[in-house]
This record gives sequence, structure tokens and C-alpha cells, in this order.
Amino acid sequence: MAEVARVYRSLTPEEQARAGIYTQNYGEAGAVDLLGRKHGLPKASSGHNNYFLWGPQGPDGVLIILGGDPEDHRQVFRDVRQAGEIRCGLCMPYENNRPVWIARGLKAPLEEIWPGTRHYE
Repeated sequence: MAEVARVYRSLTPEEQARAGIYTQNYGEAGAVDLLGRKHGLPKASSGHNNYFLWGPQGPDGVLIILGGDPEDHRQVFRDVRQAGEIRCGLCMPYENNRPVWIARGLKAPLEEIWPGTRHYE
């Protein structure tokens, strides 16, 4: 969680006020929601399982995205840059070395994009 907090703190105060966090799965989203509190992080959004039903959490300005394909992110945002990497020795292998992206400039309104984030697996 420290890496996500570091990336969040790298944003300007104006961006932090409008920032959200998007994760690839409900486990990551739950970790952000539980462990991110002490770091002052906003609640997480995810298209995975019930998190999709709860909709996007918080503002729709700058988005910190955990993992995912940068080309997929660039279909939705005008500017996507890697700002960090999550390294964890005691996590599932697919969670280790996960990039942390900062995405800015939605290409369409969030209410149009959100339905495409849904995935149940």
C-alpha cells in the first residue's frame, strides 16, 4: 500500500482532491479500502464482481490504476504514465511487480465507460 500512497502523494493537491483509484480485482480494491485508510487514500473502484455493482467511487479526475494493460488504459484516457510498481514478496505471483499507472483526461464521460469495466470471474 505504501507504493500506491507514494504515487497518490506525488499528485498535486488539486489532483489529489479529484483522484480515484481503480484496481483489476476485488482483492486489490478491498486492500486499498482497508489498508489505504491510514495513508489517506480514496476508496477504490473496480469492475470485478460486486465492486462493479457499487460503481465508481469518488471523483472522476485523475485515476491511479493498479495493473492492467497500458494500451487498454490509453483507449479510455488521453495520458497514461507508469508512476510506480508494486513489489510484494508474500503475495500471489500475478500480484507481484504490478505497475501503478497515473491516467488523466477521460476520452468519454465516466457513465459511458463504466459498463465496459464489468468482469465476473
